[in-house]
Amino acid sequence: MKTAIEERMLHFKQPAGTSRGVYTTRKIWLVHLSDGQYEGVGECAPLPQLSCDDIPNYEQVLRGFCDEVERTDEIPYEDLRDYPSMLFGLETALLSLKASHGSSLSSHLLFNTPFSRGEVGIPINGLVWMGRYDEMLGRLEEKLEKGFHCVKLKIGAIDFDQELDLVKRIRERFSFHEVELRLDANGAFPYEEALYKLELLSQYQIHSIEQPIRQGQWAYMAELCRESPLPIALDEELIGVNDPEMKHHMLNIIKPRYIILKPSLHGGMMGCREWIATAREMGIGSWITSALESNIGLNAIAQFCSDVYGDHISMPQGLGTGQLFTDNIPMPLEIRGDRLWISSNS
Repeated sequence: MKTAIEERMLHFKQPAGTSRGVYTTRKIWLVHLSDGQYEGVGECAPLPQLSCDDIPNYEQVLRGFCDEVERTDEIPYEDLRDYPSMLFGLETALLSLKASHGSSLSSHLLFNTPFSRGEVGIPINGLVWMGRYDEMLGRLEEKLEKGFHCVKLKIGAIDFDQELDLVKRIRERFSFHEVELRLDANGAFPYEEALYKLELLSQYQIHSIEQPIRQGQWAYMAELCRESPLPIALDEELIGVNDPEMKHHMLNIIKPRYIILKPSLHGGMMGCREWIATAREMGIGSWITSALESNIGLNAIAQFCSDVYGDHISMPQGLGTGQLFTDNIPMPLEIRGDRLWISSNS
């Protein structure tokens, strides 16, 4: 097999605010995998200052793994454990290449599932990015008008009282039967204030809150999971925990209600399958989200989600970010109401 690496810079339609700053551009690398007749493509998209493989010589290291694929015709899965975004890109490229080989599937249809065939949609949450109070309120109104029944608010960037007021406004208009509300703090709460803030938020029937305190504080996070009136989901906490035994060890200590999986951050498809299997054994729920990838990555993540969770997904997934960029890569993905679909004409 032959490989080629293509660097791209994507531009956000609107600045994307997180507790770690504001994104206006997004650098990705596309990996092209060819057997001389057919070609597959995958996306490698580390997040700055977050991914465990956000390294200065990223493309050089990626080139080394691509060279190994050329020599062996195989992906070096174990060597790639600590480089999840590279592993995900290569996994996707290989699936894309296989799909191109004389089957009824085209190269963007990576799994043979009802979702991949355009027969069903995957329920997704509407995402409201951090911003000024009036900005967040406007974005929230837009999501509700579009028919989303699950809304995720990123909090931690503005005054907590204003964020609390935003949550209150939602519940004044919509009961929890009408709108499921999820929060993502991105580790923004100081540990000393976290439980108090969780107690205030719990008045409003919140489905869950992601990563209330910063990652790496297992004892504090375990205590919060025991004491919190809100279900806690781990996200950033999973980054860099790539050994299967360590995954079990961490979940056994912290005992969260949910884990949230991003293949680019949490071990590619291989690593996410391990996380899901381990969590299921311990009675811990999970869902899958994208991590600001282009439509190449989003397509792969959505189809992986349909493969790993089966034909009838009821829990909303975090797969609605494909409309973020002015210069996204065309794929037959579309959002209808609160579901992501692959166009049946693809």
